[in-house]
Amino acid sequence: MKIFFKLLFVILVFSCGVTTAQQQIIGKWKTIDDNTGKPRSIVEIYKKGDKLFGKISNILDEAERGNLCVECKGKDYNQPIEGMVIIKGLEKDGNEYEDGTILDPENGKVYRCKIWIDESDPNVLNVRGYIAFLYRTQKWIRV
Repeated sequence: MKIFFKLLFVILVFSCGVTTAQQQIIGKWKTIDDNTGKPRSIVEIYKKGDKLFGKISNILDEAERGNLCVECKGKDYNQPIEGMVIIKGLEKDGNEYEDGTILDPENGKVYRCKIWIDESDPNVLNVRGYIAFLYRTQKWIRV
């Protein structure tokens, strides 16, 4: 009987940890322009099935709100950037989500993606896009 309760306790602790990690990442994040350092957009990260996705819910510069993704390929070509799903299919791996993709609407390129909460600040999300060993990491701020 003691073994049963120990096993139940371990399962509860593990499932709470997984839920907490997802809850920390799920939500709205402010992106920052690499060149100007100014806020650019709000990306909403959400769960669909057992994977995470992210869409641009709001472009902060009114002059850019109607922009279309003219560099994108396939079904995203010439579609409004605001409302576009740019993060697709991230799967949990420890404290990170990876094995998905991220689209850069400015150049239409799709990169492999990995995201994780910054260890020093739970309100900062590290977002890494990469090809092989080349990568760029941005820090997004919780809204």
